[in-house]
Amino acid sequence: MEFEPWMLLVFPLFFGMGWWAARLDIKNLLSESTALPESYFQGLNFLLNEQQDKAIEAFIEVVKIDPHTVELHFALGSLFRRRGEVDRALRMHHNLVDRADLDDDKRQQAIFELAQDYLKAGILDRAESLFGELKNTSYAKPALEFLLELFQKEHDWLKAISVAEQLSVVSGQSGSKQIAFFYCELAQEEMTDGNLVAARANLRQALKECATSVRATIMLGDMASEAGNVEEAVGLWQGVEAQDAQYLPLVAERLLTAYRSLEREAEGILLLRGYLVKYHSIDLLNVVFDGILKFEGSASAYQLVRDEMERNPTLLGLDKLLEARLLDVTMDRRADIELVKNLVHNRTRNLAMYHCSHCGFKARKFYWHCPACQAWDSYAPRRDEESGKPL
Repeated sequence: MEFEPWMLLVFPLFFGMGWWAARLDIKNLLSESTALPESYFQGLNFLLNEQQDKAIEAFIEVVKIDPHTVELHFALGSLFRRRGEVDRALRMHHNLVDRADLDDDKRQQAIFELAQDYLKAGILDRAESLFGELKNTSYAKPALEFLLELFQKEHDWLKAISVAEQLSVVSGQSGSKQIAFFYCELAQEEMTDGNLVAARANLRQALKECATSVRATIMLGDMASEAGNVEEAVGLWQGVEAQDAQYLPLVAERLLTAYRSLEREAEGILLLRGYLVKYHSIDLLNVVFDGILKFEGSASAYQLVRDEMERNPTLLGLDKLLEARLLDVTMDRRADIELVKNLVHNRTRNLAMYHCSHCGFKARKFYWHCPACQAWDSYAPRRDEESGKPL
Protein backbone atom coordinates (compact mmCIF):
# COMPACT_ATOMS: atom_id res chain seq x y z
CA MET A 1 0.00 0.00 0.00
CA GLU A 2 1.43 3.42 -1.02
CA PHE A 3 1.46 6.46 1.24
CA GLU A 4 -1.07 9.18 0.35
CA PRO A 5 -0.79 12.82 1.59
CA TRP A 6 -4.37 12.84 2.84
CA MET A 7 -3.40 10.21 5.43
CA LEU A 8 -1.60 12.94 7.40
CA LEU A 9 -5.02 14.35 8.30
CA VAL A 10 -6.17 11.07 9.90
CA PHE A 11 -3.71 11.10 12.81
CA PRO A 12 -4.74 14.49 14.28
CA LEU A 13 -8.38 13.49 13.82
CA PHE A 14 -7.95 10.27 15.84
CA PHE A 15 -5.97 12.13 18.49
CA GLY A 16 -8.71 14.74 18.85
CA MET A 17 -11.44 12.09 19.14
CA GLY A 18 -9.48 10.29 21.88
CA TRP A 19 -8.91 13.55 23.78
CA TRP A 20 -12.61 14.43 23.57
CA ALA A 21 -13.67 10.93 24.79
CA ALA A 22 -11.31 11.18 27.74
CA ARG A 23 -12.73 14.59 28.65
CA LEU A 24 -16.26 13.15 28.60
CA ASP A 25 -15.23 10.22 30.87
CA ILE A 26 -13.59 12.61 33.36
CA LYS A 27 -16.68 14.83 33.41
CA ASN A 28 -18.95 11.81 34.01
CA LEU A 29 -16.68 10.55 36.80
CA LEU A 30 -16.63 13.96 38.47
CA SER A 31 -20.39 14.34 38.24
CA GLU A 32 -20.93 10.86 39.71
CA SER A 33 -18.46 11.54 42.51
CA THR A 34 -20.09 14.84 43.47
CA ALA A 35 -23.48 13.10 43.49
CA LEU A 36 -22.34 10.71 46.24
CA PRO A 37 -23.00 11.80 49.81
CA GLU A 38 -20.08 12.81 51.99
CA SER A 39 -20.93 9.92 54.35
CA TYR A 40 -19.96 7.48 51.59
CA PHE A 41 -16.39 8.78 51.44
CA GLN A 42 -16.22 8.90 55.21
CA GLY A 43 -17.21 5.22 55.27
CA LEU A 44 -14.52 4.34 52.75
CA ASN A 45 -11.96 6.20 54.82
CA PHE A 46 -13.00 4.32 57.97
CA LEU A 47 -12.74 1.00 56.12
CA LEU A 48 -9.25 1.83 54.89
CA ASN A 49 -8.26 2.61 58.48
CA GLU A 50 -9.84 -0.68 59.66
CA GLN A 51 -12.47 1.14 61.73
CA GLN A 52 -15.38 -1.11 60.79
CA ASP A 53 -17.86 0.15 63.38
CA LYS A 54 -17.54 3.75 62.22
CA ALA A 55 -17.59 2.62 58.57
CA ILE A 56 -20.88 0.79 59.10
CA GLU A 57 -22.51 3.81 60.73
CA ALA A 58 -21.36 6.02 57.86
CA PHE A 59 -22.70 3.63 55.21
CA ILE A 60 -26.01 3.29 57.05
CA GLU A 61 -26.30 7.06 56.81
CA VAL A 62 -25.76 6.81 53.04
CA VAL A 63 -28.51 4.19 52.75
CA LYS A 64 -30.89 6.48 54.65
CA ILE A 65 -30.11 9.37 52.30
CA ASP A 66 -30.33 7.26 49.14
CA PRO A 67 -32.29 4.00 49.66
CA HIS A 68 -31.64 2.99 46.03
CA THR A 69 -27.96 2.21 46.65
CA VAL A 70 -28.40 -1.54 46.06
CA GLU A 71 -24.71 -2.47 46.01
CA LEU A 72 -24.17 -0.73 49.33
CA HIS A 73 -27.06 -2.74 50.80
CA PHE A 74 -25.32 -5.93 49.69
CA ALA A 75 -21.99 -4.80 51.09
CA LEU A 76 -23.50 -3.87 54.45
CA GLY A 77 -25.44 -7.13 54.70
CA SER A 78 -22.33 -9.21 54.04
CA LEU A 79 -20.37 -7.15 56.54
CA PHE A 80 -23.03 -7.66 59.21
CA ARG A 81 -22.97 -11.43 58.61
CA ARG A 82 -19.18 -11.66 58.86
CA ARG A 83 -19.31 -9.75 62.14
CA GLY A 84 -21.91 -12.14 63.53
CA GLU A 85 -24.72 -9.56 63.47
CA VAL A 86 -27.01 -11.95 61.64
CA ASP A 87 -30.27 -10.18 62.58
CA ARG A 88 -29.10 -6.99 60.89
CA ALA A 89 -27.91 -8.93 57.86
CA LEU A 90 -31.28 -10.67 57.60
CA ARG A 91 -33.17 -7.37 57.73
CA MET A 92 -30.89 -5.83 55.10
CA HIS A 93 -31.25 -8.73 52.65
CA HIS A 94 -34.98 -9.17 53.33
CA ASN A 95 -35.50 -5.53 52.36
CA LEU A 96 -33.71 -6.19 49.09
CA VAL A 97 -35.71 -9.34 48.29
CA ASP A 98 -38.96 -7.47 48.97
CA ARG A 99 -38.12 -4.57 46.65
CA ALA A 100 -40.23 -4.50 43.50
CA ASP A 101 -37.69 -2.54 41.42
CA LEU A 102 -34.92 -5.17 41.51
CA ASP A 103 -34.03 -6.97 38.28
CA ASP A 104 -33.76 -10.78 38.22
CA ASP A 105 -29.97 -10.89 38.70
CA LYS A 106 -30.05 -8.66 41.77
CA ARG A 107 -33.01 -10.54 43.23
CA GLN A 108 -31.13 -13.84 42.84
CA GLN A 109 -28.11 -12.27 44.51
CA ALA A 110 -30.31 -11.08 47.37
CA ILE A 111 -31.83 -14.56 47.81
CA PHE A 112 -28.33 -16.08 47.80
CA GLU A 113 -27.14 -13.67 50.50
CA LEU A 114 -30.31 -14.20 52.54
CA ALA A 115 -29.84 -17.98 52.39
CA GLN A 116 -26.31 -17.56 53.76
CA ASP A 117 -27.72 -15.43 56.59
CA TYR A 118 -30.15 -18.20 57.55
CA LEU A 119 -27.36 -20.77 57.37
CA LYS A 120 -25.22 -18.61 59.65
CA ALA A 121 -28.16 -18.23 62.04
CA GLY A 122 -28.73 -21.99 62.15
CA ILE A 123 -32.19 -21.76 60.58
CA LEU A 124 -31.38 -24.61 58.23
CA ASP A 125 -34.83 -25.28 56.76
CA ARG A 126 -35.11 -21.70 55.48
CA ALA A 127 -31.55 -21.81 54.18
CA GLU A 128 -32.25 -25.08 52.36
CA SER A 129 -35.42 -23.69 50.80
CA LEU A 130 -33.73 -20.52 49.51
CA PHE A 131 -30.65 -22.31 48.16
CA GLY A 132 -33.05 -24.70 46.42
CA GLU A 133 -34.67 -21.77 44.59
CA LEU A 134 -31.33 -20.98 42.94
CA LYS A 135 -30.65 -24.37 41.33
CA ASN A 136 -31.51 -23.15 37.83
CA THR A 137 -29.83 -19.75 38.09
CA SER A 138 -26.34 -18.36 37.73
CA TYR A 139 -25.92 -19.07 41.46
CA ALA A 140 -26.54 -22.81 41.00
CA LYS A 141 -22.98 -23.95 41.70
CA PRO A 142 -22.36 -22.00 44.95
CA ALA A 143 -25.92 -22.72 46.12
CA LEU A 144 -25.40 -26.46 45.61
CA GLU A 145 -22.05 -26.27 47.41
CA PHE A 146 -23.74 -24.68 50.42
CA LEU A 147 -26.52 -27.29 50.30
CA LEU A 148 -23.93 -30.07 50.21
CA GLU A 149 -22.23 -28.61 53.28
CA LEU A 150 -25.60 -28.27 55.03
CA PHE A 151 -26.71 -31.86 54.39
CA GLN A 152 -23.37 -33.21 55.57
CA LYS A 153 -23.73 -31.31 58.84
CA GLU A 154 -27.20 -32.80 59.24
CA HIS A 155 -25.94 -36.29 58.28
CA ASP A 156 -28.69 -36.42 55.66
CA TRP A 157 -26.64 -38.61 53.34
CA LEU A 158 -29.38 -39.32 50.78
CA LYS A 159 -29.87 -35.60 50.15
CA ALA A 160 -26.10 -35.12 50.12
CA ILE A 161 -25.80 -37.78 47.40
CA SER A 162 -28.52 -36.10 45.32
CA VAL A 163 -26.90 -32.66 45.62
CA ALA A 164 -23.41 -34.06 44.88
CA GLU A 165 -24.77 -35.61 41.68
CA GLN A 166 -26.33 -32.29 40.64
CA LEU A 167 -23.12 -30.45 41.48
CA SER A 168 -21.13 -32.84 39.28
CA VAL A 169 -23.35 -31.91 36.33
CA VAL A 170 -23.19 -28.15 37.00
CA SER A 171 -19.44 -28.00 37.69
CA GLY A 172 -18.34 -30.62 35.17
CA GLN A 173 -16.20 -32.28 37.87
CA SER A 174 -16.79 -35.83 39.05
CA GLY A 175 -17.95 -36.21 42.62
CA SER A 176 -17.89 -40.01 42.55
CA LYS A 177 -15.29 -40.40 45.31
CA GLN A 178 -17.23 -38.12 47.68
CA ILE A 179 -20.53 -39.82 46.79
CA ALA A 180 -18.92 -43.18 47.63
CA PHE A 181 -18.08 -41.84 51.09
CA PHE A 182 -21.72 -40.78 51.56
CA TYR A 183 -22.85 -44.33 50.73
CA CYS A 184 -20.33 -45.63 53.29
CA GLU A 185 -21.84 -43.29 55.89
CA LEU A 186 -25.31 -44.61 55.02
CA ALA A 187 -23.99 -48.16 55.38
CA GLN A 188 -22.48 -47.34 58.77
CA GLU A 189 -25.85 -46.08 60.01
CA GLU A 190 -27.61 -49.19 58.68
CA MET A 191 -25.04 -51.44 60.40
CA THR A 192 -25.61 -49.61 63.67
CA ASP A 193 -29.36 -50.20 63.31
CA GLY A 194 -28.80 -53.86 62.44
CA ASN A 195 -29.98 -53.52 58.82
CA LEU A 196 -27.14 -55.55 57.33
CA VAL A 197 -28.78 -56.17 53.95
CA ALA A 198 -29.27 -52.44 53.38
CA ALA A 199 -25.75 -51.73 54.64
CA ARG A 200 -24.24 -54.21 52.20
CA ALA A 201 -26.30 -52.74 49.34
CA ASN A 202 -25.01 -49.25 50.12
CA LEU A 203 -21.41 -50.46 50.17
CA ARG A 204 -21.87 -52.16 46.81
CA GLN A 205 -23.30 -48.89 45.50
CA ALA A 206 -20.26 -47.05 46.86
CA LEU A 207 -17.99 -49.36 44.85
CA LYS A 208 -20.19 -48.85 41.80
CA GLU A 209 -19.73 -45.10 42.14
CA CYS A 210 -15.98 -45.39 42.81
CA ALA A 211 -14.26 -48.73 42.16
CA THR A 212 -11.26 -47.62 44.25
CA SER A 213 -13.30 -46.95 47.39
CA VAL A 214 -11.01 -48.62 49.92
CA ARG A 215 -13.31 -47.75 52.79
CA ALA A 216 -16.22 -49.63 51.20
CA THR A 217 -14.02 -52.68 50.62
CA ILE A 218 -12.76 -52.67 54.20
CA MET A 219 -16.30 -52.35 55.56
CA LEU A 220 -17.53 -55.22 53.37
CA GLY A 221 -14.67 -57.32 54.70
CA ASP A 222 -15.61 -56.41 58.27
CA MET A 223 -19.22 -57.46 57.62
CA ALA A 224 -18.13 -60.76 56.09
CA SER A 225 -15.80 -61.46 59.01
CA GLU A 226 -18.49 -60.72 61.61
CA ALA A 227 -20.87 -63.03 59.74
CA GLY A 228 -18.29 -65.83 59.99
CA ASN A 229 -17.27 -65.70 56.32
CA VAL A 230 -13.57 -65.31 57.07
CA GLU A 231 -12.32 -66.52 53.68
CA GLU A 232 -14.51 -63.93 51.95
CA ALA A 233 -13.22 -61.24 54.30
CA VAL A 234 -9.60 -62.18 53.57
CA GLY A 235 -10.26 -61.94 49.83
CA LEU A 236 -11.85 -58.51 50.20
CA TRP A 237 -9.05 -57.13 52.36
CA GLN A 238 -6.40 -58.49 50.01
CA GLY A 239 -8.20 -56.59 47.23
CA VAL A 240 -7.10 -53.33 48.85
CA GLU A 241 -3.67 -53.84 47.25
CA ALA A 242 -5.19 -53.49 43.77
CA GLN A 243 -7.28 -50.48 44.79
CA ASP A 244 -4.54 -48.48 46.53
CA ALA A 245 -1.64 -50.31 48.19
CA GLN A 246 -0.84 -47.45 50.57
CA TYR A 247 -3.97 -48.42 52.54
CA LEU A 248 -2.73 -51.96 53.27
CA PRO A 249 -1.62 -50.99 56.80
CA LEU A 250 -5.30 -50.40 57.63
CA VAL A 251 -6.13 -54.07 56.94
CA ALA A 252 -2.89 -55.68 58.14
CA GLU A 253 -4.13 -56.45 61.67
CA ARG A 254 -7.45 -57.69 60.26
CA LEU A 255 -5.67 -60.06 57.89
CA LEU A 256 -3.39 -61.48 60.57
CA THR A 257 -6.33 -62.07 62.92
CA ALA A 258 -8.28 -63.76 60.12
CA TYR A 259 -5.43 -66.10 59.22
CA ARG A 260 -5.05 -67.03 62.88
CA SER A 261 -8.73 -67.92 63.08
CA LEU A 262 -8.24 -70.13 60.02
CA GLU A 263 -5.20 -71.71 61.71
CA ARG A 264 -2.98 -70.47 58.87
CA GLU A 265 -0.94 -67.95 60.79
CA ALA A 266 2.33 -68.74 58.99
CA GLU A 267 0.63 -68.02 55.65
CA GLY A 268 -0.71 -64.72 56.96
CA ILE A 269 2.70 -63.64 58.25
CA LEU A 270 4.30 -64.55 54.92
CA LEU A 271 1.69 -62.46 53.08
CA LEU A 272 2.25 -59.44 55.31
CA ARG A 273 6.04 -59.74 55.07
CA GLY A 274 5.66 -59.61 51.31
CA TYR A 275 3.58 -56.46 51.62
CA LEU A 276 6.21 -54.93 53.92
CA VAL A 277 9.00 -55.54 51.39
CA LYS A 278 6.96 -54.00 48.55
CA TYR A 279 5.26 -51.18 50.46
CA HIS A 280 7.30 -49.93 53.41
CA SER A 281 5.14 -48.75 56.31
CA ILE A 282 5.81 -48.44 60.03
CA ASP A 283 2.27 -49.64 60.76
CA LEU A 284 2.81 -52.73 58.62
CA LEU A 285 6.11 -53.30 60.39
CA ASN A 286 4.39 -53.14 63.79
CA VAL A 287 1.80 -55.75 62.81
CA VAL A 288 4.34 -58.12 61.26
CA PHE A 289 6.66 -57.66 64.25
CA ASP A 290 3.92 -58.62 66.72
CA GLY A 291 2.94 -61.59 64.55
CA ILE A 292 6.47 -62.94 64.27
CA LEU A 293 7.14 -62.30 67.97
CA LYS A 294 4.20 -64.52 68.95
CA PHE A 295 4.70 -67.14 66.25
CA GLU A 296 8.51 -67.39 65.89
CA GLY A 297 9.99 -65.68 68.95
CA SER A 298 12.00 -62.60 69.85
CA ALA A 299 15.11 -63.41 67.80
CA SER A 300 13.16 -63.57 64.54
CA ALA A 301 11.21 -60.42 65.46
CA TYR A 302 14.46 -58.54 66.13
CA GLN A 303 15.95 -59.72 62.82
CA LEU A 304 12.83 -58.54 60.98
CA VAL A 305 13.19 -55.00 62.34
CA ARG A 306 16.93 -54.97 61.73
CA ASP A 307 16.48 -55.99 58.09
CA GLU A 308 13.77 -53.36 57.62
CA MET A 309 15.98 -50.67 59.14
CA GLU A 310 18.71 -51.49 56.62
CA ARG A 311 16.21 -51.09 53.77
CA ASN A 312 14.32 -48.08 55.16
CA PRO A 313 16.11 -46.33 58.03
CA THR A 314 13.71 -44.12 60.03
CA LEU A 315 13.48 -42.83 63.59
CA LEU A 316 10.21 -44.68 64.05
CA GLY A 317 11.95 -47.84 62.88
CA LEU A 318 14.79 -47.19 65.32
CA ASP A 319 12.27 -46.94 68.13
CA LYS A 320 10.88 -50.34 67.15
CA LEU A 321 14.41 -51.77 66.86
CA LEU A 322 15.23 -50.70 70.40
CA GLU A 323 11.98 -52.23 71.59
CA ALA A 324 12.95 -55.51 69.91
CA ARG A 325 16.44 -55.36 71.39
CA LEU A 326 15.06 -55.03 74.91
CA LEU A 327 13.37 -58.41 74.58
CA ASP A 328 16.63 -60.37 74.87
CA VAL A 329 19.04 -57.92 76.46
CA THR A 330 20.83 -58.81 79.69
CA MET A 331 19.90 -56.95 82.86
CA ASP A 332 23.22 -55.08 83.08
CA ARG A 333 22.62 -53.43 79.69
CA ARG A 334 18.84 -53.04 79.92
CA ALA A 335 18.90 -49.68 81.74
CA ASP A 336 21.12 -48.08 79.08
CA ILE A 337 18.98 -49.30 76.19
CA GLU A 338 15.77 -48.25 77.96
CA LEU A 339 17.24 -44.75 78.42
CA VAL A 340 18.06 -44.49 74.72
CA LYS A 341 14.67 -45.91 73.74
CA ASN A 342 12.81 -43.41 75.89
CA LEU A 343 14.74 -40.54 74.32
CA VAL A 344 14.03 -41.80 70.80
CA HIS A 345 10.39 -42.52 71.62
CA ASN A 346 9.80 -39.01 72.96
CA ARG A 347 11.49 -37.57 69.90
CA THR A 348 9.31 -39.60 67.52
CA ARG A 349 5.92 -38.96 69.14
CA ASN A 350 5.17 -36.12 66.74
CA LEU A 351 6.42 -38.18 63.81
CA ALA A 352 3.89 -40.95 64.47
CA MET A 353 0.91 -38.78 63.49
CA TYR A 354 -1.54 -38.77 60.60
CA HIS A 355 -1.74 -35.44 58.81
CA CYS A 356 -4.69 -33.76 57.06
CA SER A 357 -3.47 -32.40 53.73
CA HIS A 358 -6.34 -29.91 53.63
CA CYS A 359 -6.06 -28.09 56.98
CA GLY A 360 -2.92 -29.56 58.58
CA PHE A 361 -4.76 -31.12 61.55
CA LYS A 362 -2.74 -33.94 63.13
CA ALA A 363 -4.12 -37.03 64.83
CA ARG A 364 -2.85 -40.35 66.12
CA LYS A 365 -5.94 -42.04 64.70
CA PHE A 366 -6.63 -42.38 60.97
CA TYR A 367 -9.76 -40.57 59.74
CA TRP A 368 -11.66 -40.82 56.48
CA HIS A 369 -13.35 -37.50 57.32
CA CYS A 370 -11.19 -34.82 58.95
CA PRO A 371 -12.70 -33.85 62.32
CA ALA A 372 -11.24 -30.35 62.03
CA CYS A 373 -12.07 -29.14 58.51
CA GLN A 374 -14.59 -31.85 57.47
CA ALA A 375 -12.62 -32.69 54.31
CA TRP A 376 -13.03 -36.20 52.90
CA ASP A 377 -10.10 -38.49 52.13
CA SER A 378 -7.57 -35.85 53.21
CA TYR A 379 -5.47 -38.21 55.38
CA ALA A 380 -2.80 -40.34 53.76
CA PRO A 381 -2.55 -43.66 55.66
CA ARG A 382 1.10 -42.98 56.43
CA ARG A 383 2.72 -41.41 59.44
CA ASP A 384 4.28 -37.96 59.15
CA GLU A 385 7.86 -39.23 59.04
CA GLU A 386 7.02 -41.57 56.14
CA SER A 387 5.26 -38.74 54.29
CA GLY A 388 8.20 -36.38 54.73
CA LYS A 389 6.24 -33.99 56.95
CA PRO A 390 8.33 -31.71 59.20
CA LEU A 391 8.29 -32.04 62.98
